[in-house]
Amino acid sequence: MNSSYKVRGTGLFFLFCTLYGIIVLNLYIIQVLHHEFYIDLKQKQCYVTVTTTPARAPIVDRTGTNYLAINKDSIAAFILPRNLENRADTLRFLATHFPKARERFEHHQHDHFMYVQRRLTPEQQELITAANNLDLKFLQEPSRYYPIAGTGPLIGITDIDNHGLFGIELQYNDTLAGKPTTYSLARDARSNHFYFNKETKVEGKEGQPIMLTIDATLQFIVQQELQKGLQNLSAQEGAALVIDPASGDILAMVNLPDFDPNNPETLELERAKNNIITDTYELGSVIKVFSALAALEEGVVTPDEIIDCKNTKSTYIDGRKINTTRPGGLITFCQVIKTSNNIGTAIVAKRLGEPLYDHYRRLGFGEKTNISFPGEQKGFINPPENWSKQSIISLSYGYEIRCTLLQLARAFCLIARNGQEVALRLIMEKKTQPASEGRSLYRPETVSMIKSILERTNAQHPWMKKNLLEQYRVMSKTGTANLLIDGTYDPMRNIFTCAGIVEKDTYQRVIVVFIKEIPKKNVLASTISMPIFDAIAEKVVLHDRV
Repeated sequence: MNSSYKVRGTGLFFLFCTLYGIIVLNLYIIQVLHHEFYIDLKQKQCYVTVTTTPARAPIVDRTGTNYLAINKDSIAAFILPRNLENRADTLRFLATHFPKARERFEHHQHDHFMYVQRRLTPEQQELITAANNLDLKFLQEPSRYYPIAGTGPLIGITDIDNHGLFGIELQYNDTLAGKPTTYSLARDARSNHFYFNKETKVEGKEGQPIMLTIDATLQFIVQQELQKGLQNLSAQEGAALVIDPASGDILAMVNLPDFDPNNPETLELERAKNNIITDTYELGSVIKVFSALAALEEGVVTPDEIIDCKNTKSTYIDGRKINTTRPGGLITFCQVIKTSNNIGTAIVAKRLGEPLYDHYRRLGFGEKTNISFPGEQKGFINPPENWSKQSIISLSYGYEIRCTLLQLARAFCLIARNGQEVALRLIMEKKTQPASEGRSLYRPETVSMIKSILERTNAQHPWMKKNLLEQYRVMSKTGTANLLIDGTYDPMRNIFTCAGIVEKDTYQRVIVVFIKEIPKKNVLASTISMPIFDAIAEKVVLHDRV
């Protein structure tokens, strides 16, 4: 009896020892050998990482009340390829109405999720709804909306994931988008209910609005006037720019033809460019303003000096042929510039010589304006070491120098400011900011001479008596230039520019108008771009209530 109990007791003892050993061994395996595995499993079961993305900040005009870019929810359609209930019907529907999605399905049929199309049009939404197919589902997503017409090349657009593609949306993408915040949340692994503290792992940042110097109302007005001018002329392209030279604020910047930023599927890449900043041109006679400024500053000529323009449309200087639009005889240098006589301009430029290059550089040609816009070009000025006999002649009236329309406007701002340089700006860092101060690059008396030369009078333009601009001092210069096609200047393909200053007391506006290629031949900028300049100038002063 006692022996039997001893055997049982011993057996139980070893049994419990074995069980205890198994438990200890399992604990060792779990807590030591597989420690990292179970820690990782715990993290997956009990902790969830959540990332929240802030809403993209708006872009507003200088008033802060007119939105140029805002957020607007869009609708996307999607399917769950691995869980299609009506596979055959769904694929037929996609093949008929969304063929690209049907093609993508072949590569994603084992995925959990696939977009059919994002940013659906109202018609596409109705089509999907009418199909009454449970496999086709809708998803609401954030996207961008652009309320003001004519701002596409300037503001740019975002891609399907709301990242900036070009323009202001690209340049300030990080500022507008902000930074996402990442949280770690603890939960009950059984019930999936979160009940522990939320811990911030990565601190995010809200997107910051961008305020432009653009006046949304003026932008619309200028766009309408330029559009009207292009239609009347059947022109291929046009651009217009309005700047306050006192502050350097760009008030309107219009490129045509433009595009609908709210319908990016129709976008042609060529229309996405902000040509005012990203393209350079040989602008022709409008550059005479600055060769004249250089000559007057260097003292090689005076406004009243008589220049012998040979009384012909064509002559030779140093063996180089020079053509001009209408003959001039013995006329003052002031009349040389007013009548845009190439012969007289070249004669004075030869006196000036290489310093002409230095003056063009001083005026900001050949270097970026640092406007902080993607794709800005610096242009080109043929340097003296590369000059031929023709170069000084060509440079005097706008060839062998390529510049952007923004550079041209900046140079006119310097004239408006009596020789003081100005830093142009497109972004309002503060709502109120004093006028920018810059170096004095030209003597005020020299600039005063140029202003007198550029000033229009009723005697020169009788039509001004019927024009609102007769109440203002208007100083402008036109330029007609041949386009360089395959290495040769084509006299039948032209660009037309008119740039100038509208002034009354302390009020000033610099306006540039550019027209590219019209069907009509043998015409000058004075009949093409100047009337559009005047139409825009009238609307600008009316808008500003001067």
